[in-house]
Amino acid sequence: MKRRKFMNRFLQAGTASMMFPHLGRSAIFQSYFPITQLTDGAKQHWFGYYDKWQVDPTGSYALTNEVALFFRSPRPEDMLSVGLIDLQNQNTPKEIGKTTAWGWQQGCMLQWIPGSKKEVIWNARDEKKFVSKIYNIETGETRTLQRAVYTLSPDGSFALSVNFERLQAMRPGYGYAPIDGIPDNLEKAPSDDGIFKMDLNSGEIELVISYKQLSALARSSGSVADVYHWCNHLLLSPSGKRFIFLYRTRPHVLFKDGTRIEGASGRFSTRAITANVDGSDLYVLNDSGEFSHFIWKGDEVITAWAATEENGEPAFYEFTDKSKRYQILSKEHMPFNGHNTYVPNTNYEWILNDTYPQGDERLQELYLFHVPTKKKVVLGKFHEPQKFTGEWRCDLHPRCDQEGKRVFFDSTHNGGRRQMYMMDISKIIHG
Repeated sequence: MKRRKFMNRFLQAGTASMMFPHLGRSAIFQSYFPITQLTDGAKQHWFGYYDKWQVDPTGSYALTNEVALFFRSPRPEDMLSVGLIDLQNQNTPKEIGKTTAWGWQQGCMLQWIPGSKKEVIWNARDEKKFVSKIYNIETGETRTLQRAVYTLSPDGSFALSVNFERLQAMRPGYGYAPIDGIPDNLEKAPSDDGIFKMDLNSGEIELVISYKQLSALARSSGSVADVYHWCNHLLLSPSGKRFIFLYRTRPHVLFKDGTRIEGASGRFSTRAITANVDGSDLYVLNDSGEFSHFIWKGDEVITAWAATEENGEPAFYEFTDKSKRYQILSKEHMPFNGHNTYVPNTNYEWILNDTYPQGDERLQELYLFHVPTKKKVVLGKFHEPQKFTGEWRCDLHPRCDQEGKRVFFDSTHNGGRRQMYMMDISKIIHG
């Protein structure tokens, strides 16, 4: 069937209910396509963020996190199991490690090291600090690096890192439960903390951008030097030469001693900044105050949900790095914020995306968008129970395998637990 006819067929089709009777209970949701549930049981399973490789280059193994069912911030003693699912052997799971360095939104930064068929990395905790573990699936050997990682270079040679204790204090759900508690005198803009670069082979570490440096950047809306500063959502460009990050500020610390501080304001200000990997050539890409989920489109363009500095109405835009040039994608087909990526091996023509829960039914939409033709293919809509909200919400966070043939996502629609699902999209993409 030719691609045009195939797409028209599914664009015009109505949604259908699907069930998993073999799992011992019915799970009703709206979907166009067959879905494979990869995990099940009394515990929760999920991967985490959408901008990391969950599946190895051969498409044989998928990574997963496993934890008990609870609805609160993780504590230092809450143990997370790290697992490997054999996709070629009846989706058989195998535990490969454990960690207490994790959060609900991004897990423990578990991912395949880019370019490797055998090495996996995740963040962990030793007695005095957060570290990262590299595990070899062939030998079973593990080595330790002396910083937790946030994002990896496309060639797998280095990582960028932040202070995950500080991140938890400022943005609960993305950092990790502190080892010794958040200090009462947390410095607002320290000169010895910020964004670090770590060599994955030698373990060498250097501070490339400090919070003190960021606090001194000029800002038309006024100085933010006397508030608390942090960075998250770091992502390297495809060449690994530049990266983008969200630089955020707020007047209060939010999280201390395992709980949210009562009365602390949840509001924060955001600037999207790009820089070279050595910290040079900083550029304020967007200073509208609203800039969230993004992905690189080549080395010069970032596709992001944001408002522009001239227009306060948010949408998905393509921003050209080191310039004020931008263009909107499609407000008609992509009207809501979501976790957007480009499907691999499609020349940046196909976007994979989701939404937050919509309407009284709290349905999270999963879809593909074909940029050249402005065609949208809805893959499914999945109910998220009300109890999954705030810090411990479960976003779909859709991601593709490295070939761009399958979609993997996390969902709570079946039984009220985080579980992982897989869907074949090869016929949509390749006809």
